[in-house]
Amino acid sequence: MGIVAGLDSSAEFTRIVVCDTDTGAVLRQGYAPHPGEPKAVDVDPQTWLLSLGEAATGGLLEGVQAIGVSAQQHGLVPLDAQGGLVRPALVRNDKRAQVAAADLVESLGGRQAWAEAVGSVPGAGQPVAKLRWLARTEPEHAARVAMILQPHDWLVWQLLGRPARRTTDRGAASGTGYWSARTGSYRPDLVELALGHQAVLPEVLGPAEAAGTTPEGLLISAGTGETMAAALGLGLGPGDAVVSLGASGSVMAVHHEALSDPRGMITSFADATGMHLPVVHTSNAVRTLRGTAEMLGVESLEELSALALKSTPGASGLVLLPYLEGERTPSLPHSAGTLSGLRRESMKPEHLARASFEGMLCGLTDAMDVLRGRGVEVRRVFLLGAAAALPAVQALAPALFGAQVVVPQPADYAALGAARQAAWALGVARGTLSPSAPLAWQGAAAQILEPGEDLAAGQAVRQQYVATRDQLHPGAFAS
Repeated sequence: MGIVAGLDSSAEFTRIVVCDTDTGAVLRQGYAPHPGEPKAVDVDPQTWLLSLGEAATGGLLEGVQAIGVSAQQHGLVPLDAQGGLVRPALVRNDKRAQVAAADLVESLGGRQAWAEAVGSVPGAGQPVAKLRWLARTEPEHAARVAMILQPHDWLVWQLLGRPARRTTDRGAASGTGYWSARTGSYRPDLVELALGHQAVLPEVLGPAEAAGTTPEGLLISAGTGETMAAALGLGLGPGDAVVSLGASGSVMAVHHEALSDPRGMITSFADATGMHLPVVHTSNAVRTLRGTAEMLGVESLEELSALALKSTPGASGLVLLPYLEGERTPSLPHSAGTLSGLRRESMKPEHLARASFEGMLCGLTDAMDVLRGRGVEVRRVFLLGAAAALPAVQALAPALFGAQVVVPQPADYAALGAARQAAWALGVARGTLSPSAPLAWQGAAAQILEPGEDLAAGQAVRQQYVATRDQLHPGAFAS
């Protein structure tokens, strides 16, 4: 039996899981918050190391043979020619870079040009937009930038003792805005377009490659971004999709090729196994439920869920288009939410409650249909987020999605994915595993929900929603 560790350095904390290499069983766990302001967009990367050290106390890593690193995405660590930090790392979906992102879109000739170049249209969170913001607002710092890393790249480099070789992986590289998952190569011209000059970029490793070995003989795998690590930890494969229920939402699926979308709805990530993870985002998910709860004077989402289940499919004709903060899918950035179908008999709290759940899930089905329309197969949907446990979500989702729904038990899936990658790289280095596919670990414990007899009712709800959407926003999904 071997022992490996997975380290997940998120935006606010570090989690470490120590696992058996053969089964993936968790042997030990560690946790520590990141010091400093929790929501800061300018962060000293040393705080990540401090958090890592605290999470690993008490002999947590004793006997570990390999470590995998997962870390927050949308981060930029700008370094000078000597490897020193030029300024604090820029992290999160930093809205300061919104104008910079729009400038970049225009500079290259529009959304389609970006989609064809790197599989995504620049957003404020991407490193390419942060580079443009840096060049425009802090030119003295931008001029000193000689090397560009992301959080997981920087952590791997630190764990290896800051060697001359700097590395990243396909997954993290695919979120930069200057690496193409389709071609598997950088676009240095886009770095220059954003920053104003060239900079050294880390070598992109394959999924099973090792970034290096520490002087103590500890293997460090390639690492990856949190999204890709979580997909690996969940054990996703072709035919699987993930619907994430946060304030906003996203739909991600495993696919055999990179996708580009001239409308900019699809962000084409690479995964941590050699496949691809096209993602479609919505601006409104659980915020729709919270807004409805406030409107009805309901104190919790659990109460809203119970109220919704007193209604019937279709909410007595009520349709809620959940575009409360504008919308990304479809692209309606200046729209507002709409409540349609008001009649005297439908003006009851339970119908509005149900319409909010149906509207949220139909909006996410719109996102899923963008992927399906590009040939992505969806046989099984993993439902993530605290709202996935709500009875109304579980009752409605299978029929609206038209697929089996899996609700995994809460776990540190990004850290587990990092550990699985470490075990894979360790096995490849020892000649006991193939680099073509990761080793099989125990699947996540989960609740399985089938569409069953509710499928026809769910499709009728879906048709009612689409008819209302297309009447109020004609051409919203036109290419």
